[in-house]
Amino acid sequence: MKGFLERIKLNTIHAKLLGTYLMLTAFGTSLLAGYILWSFADYFMRMRQVDLDNWTSALSESVADGLAEKDIPRVQLLVKRYGAPQNVTLRVFTPQGILIATSDPKLDSRVKDWYAVPGMRAALQNRVQQGIAKGVLSKQDRLYIARPIERNGQFLGVLRMSITLEQFQRQFARVIWSVLGTLAITILLCALISSRFARSLSKPIEIMQNFAIRLGSGHFGDKLTIHENNELDQLAAELNRMSERLASLHQERRVFLANVSHELRTPISNVQVTVDALKSGAYEEPEIRDRFFQTIDSEIKRLARLIHDLLDLGRLEAGVTQLEQQSISLQGLINRAVNAIEPRMQTVKIALQVNVDPLTIQGDPERLLQAILNLLDNAIKHSPANSQVLISGYSRGKQAIIQIQDQGKGIKEGDLPRIFEQFYTTDPSRKSSGNGLGLAITKRIIEAHQGSITATSLLNQGATFIISLPLKS
Repeated sequence: MKGFLERIKLNTIHAKLLGTYLMLTAFGTSLLAGYILWSFADYFMRMRQVDLDNWTSALSESVADGLAEKDIPRVQLLVKRYGAPQNVTLRVFTPQGILIATSDPKLDSRVKDWYAVPGMRAALQNRVQQGIAKGVLSKQDRLYIARPIERNGQFLGVLRMSITLEQFQRQFARVIWSVLGTLAITILLCALISSRFARSLSKPIEIMQNFAIRLGSGHFGDKLTIHENNELDQLAAELNRMSERLASLHQERRVFLANVSHELRTPISNVQVTVDALKSGAYEEPEIRDRFFQTIDSEIKRLARLIHDLLDLGRLEAGVTQLEQQSISLQGLINRAVNAIEPRMQTVKIALQVNVDPLTIQGDPERLLQAILNLLDNAIKHSPANSQVLISGYSRGKQAIIQIQDQGKGIKEGDLPRIFEQFYTTDPSRKSSGNGLGLAITKRIIEAHQGSITATSLLNQGATFIISLPLKS
C-alpha cells in the first residue's frame, strides 16, 4: 500500500481522477450504508412500538376486568405472568398514581415519585404516550408505553409496559461493524479499480504532454500513436498534424533563410567586387568606370527590390497590411495593368489580347493591380517572341474569374504544386531577373481578398493562371 501511494504524485491528472473517484465512492457507499442502517433501526423501533401497543391493548382488557371487580390479586397474577424483570417490565397504577402491581417489586420499591417516570403524567391524564427513555433506576435505553385503563367510560388506572433495547443495541452494533468492514473493503477495491481506470485516462494525456514537450524543444515531425477510440484519438491526430505542420514550417524557414542569404549575398558580392576593382585602378579608365558604376546601380536596385518584396510578403503573411475596401471595375483594373505593361511587351514583341466582362469587385485596387502585374510579368518572362498573352475576365456564380494565359514553354507537372512558394523558381540556374517572390506575394494578396489562385500547364503549350475573387454583392 505504501509503494502504491508513493507512485501517485500529487497535483497530477492521475491523482485528481483517483481522488475524485474515491471521494465519490466513499460518499456514495457511506450515504447508502447510513440510509440502510437508519432504515433498519427505524423499522425495528416502529415494529416494537406496534408490538407494545398491541400487547398493552390486549392486556389492558384483562387488567380492566380485575380492576372493575376490585380483584387486585388477579391483576398482580397477570402482571407477574406476562412480565419478566430482565426484559419486560409491567406495572399497574390506580387513577391516583399508586403502584398496585409490578413484575419487578424489588426495583420498584425504591421509586419515590412515579409522576417523574416518562409517560406516567400523560397516562394519568387519560392520554396514551409511548417512546424511548432510560430505565426507572438505570441508564439502559428502554422502549415504553403508558396506557390508560378504561371500562364503560370509567378511568380505572394506568398500565405501563417497557422492554429493554440492550439486546437490540448489541445486535445493531455488530451490524454497524459489519457494514463498516464491508464499506472499507469496498473502498479499497474501488481504489484499486479506480487507480487502473484513472491511469487509463491519464496515461494518454501524459504521453501527449511529453509529446508537446518534445515539440517545444524542437523535435518536429515526431508521430504520436494513441488507440483509445474516443476524443483523445482526435486530439492525437490534431497534434500529429500540428507536428507535421511545424516540421514543414521549420523546413520552410531553413529554406527561406538559405534563399534570403543567397539572394542577398549575390548582389552584395557583386557590389563588393566592383568597388574593389575601382579601388585597384579601374576608376582611371572612363569606359570601365562607367560600366562598373552601372553594375553597382543595378545590383543596389536589385537589392532594394528584394528587401521591398520581403517586407511586403512579411506584412501580408502577418496580416498587418491594411487593405482598402473599394468598389472596383474589373475592366478598369485590367486596363491599368495593360497600360503599365504594354510598352515592355511591345519591346519583346509579345501581343496582348484582352476580353473582360463588365464586372464589379470589392477590394484594394493597388494591391490587386500589383498581383495582376506580377502574373503578367511572369508571363512575359516565359513567353517567346511573337507569341500572345490572353487576359479573360468573366463571372462564375458569385465569383469573378480572371484568367491569364501565355504561350510559353509551360511548367513541369512536378513544379506546379510549388510555384507559389517563396523563392521557388522553375529555372534551376536562377539566372532569371526575378527573385522567386512575385507569385508568393500574388497568392497572399488574392487570399487577403478572400479569393484563390491556381495554375494549370502543359509542357510547350504555355501556362494558365486563374484568379477567383468574390463579386460585389
